[in-house]
Amino acid sequence: MLAALGFTTIVLFLLLTMSKRVSVLIALVLIPVLAALAGGFGGELGKMILDGLTKVAPTGIMIAFAVLYFSLMIDAGFFDPLIRGILRVAKGDPLRIAVGTAVLTMCVALDGDGASTFLITISALLPVYRRLGMSPLVLSGVVCLGAGVMNLIPWGGPTARAMASLKLDSSQVFTPVLPAMAAGIAWVLVASYLIGARERRRLGKLTPEAPGAPEEREERLVGDGPGALRAPERTGTALNVFNLVLTLALLVALVLQVMPLPVLFVVGFAIALLVNHPSWERQQELLEKHAKSVVLVTTMIFAAGVFTGVLTGTKMITEMAAAFVQIIPDSLGGHLPVLVAITGMPLSLVFTPDAYYFGILPVLAETTAGFGGAPAEVARAAILGQMTTGFPLSPLTASTFILVGMSGVQLGEHQRFIFGWAFATTLVMTVVALLTGAFSL
Repeated sequence: MLAALGFTTIVLFLLLTMSKRVSVLIALVLIPVLAALAGGFGGELGKMILDGLTKVAPTGIMIAFAVLYFSLMIDAGFFDPLIRGILRVAKGDPLRIAVGTAVLTMCVALDGDGASTFLITISALLPVYRRLGMSPLVLSGVVCLGAGVMNLIPWGGPTARAMASLKLDSSQVFTPVLPAMAAGIAWVLVASYLIGARERRRLGKLTPEAPGAPEEREERLVGDGPGALRAPERTGTALNVFNLVLTLALLVALVLQVMPLPVLFVVGFAIALLVNHPSWERQQELLEKHAKSVVLVTTMIFAAGVFTGVLTGTKMITEMAAAFVQIIPDSLGGHLPVLVAITGMPLSLVFTPDAYYFGILPVLAETTAGFGGAPAEVARAAILGQMTTGFPLSPLTASTFILVGMSGVQLGEHQRFIFGWAFATTLVMTVVALLTGAFSL
């Protein structure tokens, strides 16, 4: 019954949000609450929700201060040289912008952390898209694809979980899928080219001299009207150098994990705010101006905590995993790696990364071993398809709301726009993995 209730909860959530019947925030909170009440868990509901909120609290804190930090840097013109460089190379062409987005995302994603990848790339590129009139769905979609493929690296979420779950090392899981990963990178570039070509046809080719080009700096005019951006109180080369050094130091600290991510962004923002806006009035002005963005993103993170807290606390996730394994017929037992690779990406909409890798994957590995297969093959197949922290599509993954929140797009629209491209990426890598012997048919 719990498995059926869990699947019903997920399907109902997807139907209501993708059809825009209710907002994502309402669906994330009320649907699991109703499901818990229907399952007889009313007495435990408060604890389950609080546990879920506690788990996402560090992410919510990090996102709040990261949004403030990068918003401050955008106001200060920190990304203007990068924006001008991208526009100069792209020559105002949406197709080149899309391909450049994929390249930049895959470079930044080498740190293996989806949250920081989205924070950096969206902060840097969203002004470019706005100035050219490009759809933010193109930005969120291409970033989604690039980060998804790069998340295969051994220190990325899926591969690290697969190795830990089955007690394997990177030579057994990651090395054999390198050709498939290379094919995935090539496919992402092709996909971004095709998406960009479609956007080019929609907009027509633009030029750097068109209205809204960076040289005009229209988005950073001093003013008091709605959305007007204020330049820092202090300006000049020294401040630009300070912002660059502070940001680089922050990124290095993130990669080296000097301190927890929330702590780094809290401290980094406080330092940046003090140096760029010494006066109390301007500090308050900046906080008020960006309060809406912070609230929009963080409320989604905490609402997702309610959703996952209820599904985990009621054991719906556990029962769903067991039910999924039980429905696999014996005739498919020898083809489990291919089945895992193909179904992994759609299943990211249903299972959390931890539930999949620590709940389903071990059972699938044992099943494969029973049919004479190698558990490592299932692990390789799983990371090709279940890139939940890389392909931010699932409402069960916090990074999804970082991406859509910062891009300013609706979750349902994002899912409809990029799901097919993401699934095609998995299929391309699966075919190459079969051809190169990473796992057998």
